[in-house]
Amino acid sequence: MAVGKEEVEIVKARTDKREYRRIVLRNSLEVLLISDPETDKCAASMDVSVGFFSDPAGLEGLAHFLEHMLFYASEKYPLEDSYSKYITEHGGSTNAFTSSEFTNYYFDVNTDCFEDALDRFAQFFIKPLMSADATMREIKAVDSENQKNLLSDAWRMGQLQKHLSDEGHPYHKFGTGNWDTLEVRPKAKGLDTRNELIKFYEENYSANRMHLVIYAKESLDKLQILIEDKFQHIRNKDRSCLSFPGQPCSSEHLQILVKAVPIKQGHRLKIIWPITPEILHYKEGPCRYLGHLIGHEGEGSLFYVLKTLGWATSLSAGEGDWTMEFSFFKVGIDLTDAGHEHMQDIIGLLFKYIHLLQQSGVSEWIFNELAAVCETSFHYQDKIPPIDYVVTIACNMNIYPPKDWLVGSSLPSNFSPDIIQMVLHQLSPNSVRIFWESKNFEGQTEKVEPWYGTAYSVEKIDSLVIQEWMLSAPDENLHLPAPNVFIPTDLSLKSAQEKVILPVLLRKSSYSSLWYKPDTMFNTPKAYVKIDFSCPHAGSSPEADVLTDIFARLLMDYLNEYAYYAQVAGLYYGITKTDSGFQVTLVGYNHKLKILLETVIEKIAKFKVNPDRFSVIKEMVIKKYKNFKFQQPYQQAIYYSSLILQNQAWPWMEELEVLPHLVAEDLAKFVPIMLSRSFLECYIAGNIESIEAESIIEHIENVFFKGQNPICQPLFPSQHLTNRVMKLGRGKSYFYAIEGLNPSDENSALVHYIQVHQDDFLLNVKLQLFALIAKQPAFHQLRSVEQLGYITVLMPRNDSGIRGVHFIIQSTVKGPVHIDLRVEAFLKSFETKLYEMTNDEFKNNVNSLIDMKLEKHKNLGEESGFYWREIADGTLKFDRRDSEVAALRQLTQQEFVDFFNENIKVGAPGRRTLSIRVYGASHSAEYTSDKSESLLPNSIQIDDIFSFRRTQSLYGSCRGGFGHMKL
Repeated sequence: MAVGKEEVEIVKARTDKREYRRIVLRNSLEVLLISDPETDKCAASMDVSVGFFSDPAGLEGLAHFLEHMLFYASEKYPLEDSYSKYITEHGGSTNAFTSSEFTNYYFDVNTDCFEDALDRFAQFFIKPLMSADATMREIKAVDSENQKNLLSDAWRMGQLQKHLSDEGHPYHKFGTGNWDTLEVRPKAKGLDTRNELIKFYEENYSANRMHLVIYAKESLDKLQILIEDKFQHIRNKDRSCLSFPGQPCSSEHLQILVKAVPIKQGHRLKIIWPITPEILHYKEGPCRYLGHLIGHEGEGSLFYVLKTLGWATSLSAGEGDWTMEFSFFKVGIDLTDAGHEHMQDIIGLLFKYIHLLQQSGVSEWIFNELAAVCETSFHYQDKIPPIDYVVTIACNMNIYPPKDWLVGSSLPSNFSPDIIQMVLHQLSPNSVRIFWESKNFEGQTEKVEPWYGTAYSVEKIDSLVIQEWMLSAPDENLHLPAPNVFIPTDLSLKSAQEKVILPVLLRKSSYSSLWYKPDTMFNTPKAYVKIDFSCPHAGSSPEADVLTDIFARLLMDYLNEYAYYAQVAGLYYGITKTDSGFQVTLVGYNHKLKILLETVIEKIAKFKVNPDRFSVIKEMVIKKYKNFKFQQPYQQAIYYSSLILQNQAWPWMEELEVLPHLVAEDLAKFVPIMLSRSFLECYIAGNIESIEAESIIEHIENVFFKGQNPICQPLFPSQHLTNRVMKLGRGKSYFYAIEGLNPSDENSALVHYIQVHQDDFLLNVKLQLFALIAKQPAFHQLRSVEQLGYITVLMPRNDSGIRGVHFIIQSTVKGPVHIDLRVEAFLKSFETKLYEMTNDEFKNNVNSLIDMKLEKHKNLGEESGFYWREIADGTLKFDRRDSEVAALRQLTQQEFVDFFNENIKVGAPGRRTLSIRVYGASHSAEYTSDKSESLLPNSIQIDDIFSFRRTQSLYGSCRGGFGHMKL
């Protein structure tokens, strides 16, 4: 029995129909039960109050390593990987993360097998097995995870901030761990890592340090009985709660300017102050208030001024890296080349704006406006997947009183000028830490951070220097934001005249087609609008593709100071380049959506090129292309596979070649040509009536296609673009080998792609069933047993309706050819297991996939994304899930085996494969031999991607006709 249950008064959203109960088990494990009769997935999250701050000296990464090890096996379930296998085969997923003071484990699974999954999960914390063999193998996985991060600027700069802190404070630690910290150094000291691991577990994993969240269909009473049974055996060792008093930064770590050399092109400033943690005053929300103002992007804001001067391309502000004892307030600014030359002016302007806030006093109307936005956001929040929900709440349980477990810090409600002023005064020149990143500092630094090898230098700056920077900074008109006109006041729900279950083609013309789907499920005052401009000229050449990208970015740039208010109020917009033009997307509260959309449309229609802004955006895009070579090798491999398969894709190198020569006049000439012929594919969904949806599209048509001097003409039938995909030859194995673009990256990567068929319900479910059954065994064999690399994935792939699966593996230990052979070896061993599968096992897998397909969409964005994919691909199978479930119910085991033997099996007559092999520095010697190796029968080497594309046949497009209309 539980020690007690408490029907605590939990603050929850108005739209939240779920039931909650807090219980405390006899072993002092605190649990929150959530009953949701409508859920299709059950989930659980266990948060343990110990993290890498508790790593023993000289065993950096031990807490993180323990997190890895608990997934292997337990005394009750000794078969290695049986937990993850069970979760995956029953439609679920599982993962964990280690932070400074907490380690969180979580999973979700189909509802009918939640009890068994929970039983396996509970054994993590009751009696895990940490075999010597598994321990040694998993150290390699942790090392591979660290290798993946070594050339990531985010990881490098985060660790540099920790490195420049008090060595005696745990903030200074390296939390990930690697081969050196978990194997080499312990061995040198005569320590056995496995013994240390078990000791760490025994000392720290105690029931009274744990918080569990359970999300399920069953009633609270049934859940309580279940939890008492499964989790009461976790031992309570009565460990005291860990705390780490003291500040990470002493005086020597404050008033410093750090110059650091990043991996990627670009310049960035991060200005950091130690402050009082907001968690101590979360109802007053001082950091939320200050982050809102310092990070604002409207007219008069710091970012607006920096953008107008041509010095910055983005700015963010808010609290980061906090505990109950310490916290940092951070302002991050991405700089242009010109901004890099004006660093002192930018810091001066930042402190000028802080001074303005101090002089202006704390504004009650701003606090109230922010509180109102937060309250509306909380009460009309979208439902999210249970797995995400339980993780958030489990983390909150460590920090907040029970009534605020669901709310966290999201509802500032106590206006306290004194508390906000207290934190504002802590943003002082006396305690600032400035981190300045730029490739320009190469060769000018004298220090190296030990874990990631980041080159840096440090110099002291006092408050007099900052005052000089403030005095010399430009005299710009910095001021507080205006009242936000986009805050919705009409949150009423519009009743749909009829129950429209699937999208309908509401309106069609030679200019556009409008798909419409009213909200019949989510009951929120929100809408989703997608306008896809199909413009044949947009993707006609590398120059056109780049100019379309700059055009979309410039539009976002022009709209920013106006539309930023809409984003603050919960109405989001985006303008993005596509392969065939560009898209406008709006999602959020419907009340003022039309106002924002009409402004966006007007900006497109009256587009003019501002040469200064063109130069800034061009500089950004050039850096984006130059930084492509610093992508992870597996990302490069995915890129090459898409470049080979997509008929109309332009290579990044060609686009980078044309970029420097483009000028503002080129864009000014290009945009009218691009827009001269267009077709608009539109999707409108949510809390919008059909007549309003039609009027929106009529307005857009009037702007672009009608009037005395129309901007656009309708497309000719021959101009309707289609996405065509390469059809690989039956029984053929293609491979493309290339060296990684970054010679400093040790990692190699493989994408092993198996192309199967064009969209077809029966073939789709056979392929998905294979991916479901093979996913976890592939991960276990290739990652856990063979330790090829931390990134090891098997997943389905869909290229414009052409279906397949691909293995994605990144490794420092083995080269791509070896990994390719291991993938094929896995498929051969899997073949044996497939033949040995019992009929019951087959049916269980089929039922798991059916449950996954019948899972309801959680929110309007998720639903709209699903239907838009059907429209974009041209498949228009809006009832796809029901049709595929019907196909699954008819599927026999023999048909599934026949499908595998025809399409997936190594050497199968219908098998089509493409291997992309990216060679990192550790395997560069193998690259030459791979390129020159004698080819096996039916193996085809791709030397030149574009010559290959020109010689291959293509799948027919899924788009059947003119704007989906029969001619």
